[in-house]
Amino acid sequence: MKRIFYFGIAVLTVICVSCGNTQETAPLRTGAENTGAYLSLIRGKRVGLLTNHTALIDSTHLVDSLTSLGVDLKMIFAPEHGFRGNEDAGSHIAHQTDPKTGIPIISVYGAGFIPADSLMQQLDVAIFDIQDVGLRFYTYLSSMYYFMEACARNNVPLIVLDRPNPNGHIVSGPVLDMKYRSFVGLIPIPVVHGMTLGELAGMINGEFWLKDSLQTQLTVIPCLNYTHQTIYELPVKPSPNLPNNRSVYLYPSICPFEGTRVSLGRGTEFPFQVYGHPQMTGYDFSFTPQPVAGAMNPPQKGNLCYGVDLRVSPSDEIIRANGFNLEYVIDAYRNLNENTGIGDAFFTNYFDTLVGVDYVREMILRGKDAAFIAEYWQEDLEAFKTKRKNYLIYPE
Repeated sequence: MKRIFYFGIAVLTVICVSCGNTQETAPLRTGAENTGAYLSLIRGKRVGLLTNHTALIDSTHLVDSLTSLGVDLKMIFAPEHGFRGNEDAGSHIAHQTDPKTGIPIISVYGAGFIPADSLMQQLDVAIFDIQDVGLRFYTYLSSMYYFMEACARNNVPLIVLDRPNPNGHIVSGPVLDMKYRSFVGLIPIPVVHGMTLGELAGMINGEFWLKDSLQTQLTVIPCLNYTHQTIYELPVKPSPNLPNNRSVYLYPSICPFEGTRVSLGRGTEFPFQVYGHPQMTGYDFSFTPQPVAGAMNPPQKGNLCYGVDLRVSPSDEIIRANGFNLEYVIDAYRNLNENTGIGDAFFTNYFDTLVGVDYVREMILRGKDAAFIAEYWQEDLEAFKTKRKNYLIYPE
């Protein structure tokens, strides 16, 4: 069954086969696994694919699946962390060639984020398939945004093979103030948006958020037997420093440390599951960040850090219910400020960019607690939730 939504002059087609089936006995299937729903849309056409290591159909990569089916895959586009998903965060990705298939791999996280028109004009259709974790500052969303823009500008239809959002059960945190627009936040959504990338693609189209109000000819191949309450165990880590579901659930609350002097565990076996600093006191737990694959130059490299271990407590249920929780950042700030008088130097310029507003930092400096600060984003959050409902594909 096709569900067709009209936004302005653009059409979003959702090819839906039992989209709303929530029977517990029915296995969850990703969009990529539903090959029959999209093969006829790409067979006999020149295809470009924006993807990485997460695009699996069971244990087979989508690239291998498509080539085995005779699809004319002309080029692969690679996001942050590269096609194989093993590059450091922020590292520029170079153009390569896939050694198995000989297909050229074009970086969209290097000199530029948008595929060149000269490349897009060689395609009849484009596909996007990457596992997301549901955060505004997780950059696979930004790569999809710019891919949509490139497709729209060159009249190339885009097919999004949707995947579950492991943080899709909650909407939380401040909505981006567009004066902080960057690659870690391109559109006015909260930190935790509670949408799959397929749903967000429809929202980007429907709200005319692309440059020059462009719209993409968009088809979403949805997940089957999925709701926003589904607990989804990621089959492969989505990026080098998110090794397990625990880190994914903590990611909304721990990632803001990227805009501070505090380590969040990059360079350890448990990134995004701890936080600490050499001058934090009163904690029994300690760790020392070291260069490792995916984090060759981690913050506080080689320094013994004291802080908090979140690997066991609180429970996954509590963390998932908290969404974007400022308590950890406030704890670290108050500890360091009391011991060192660090003040505003606790934060880097990146903090406001990452969180997407300036009032969070300002209120932490004024001694406000997490609950007080959260009240300031509630009105914007409720407005987003209302808008979000128009673009949901799956039951809440």
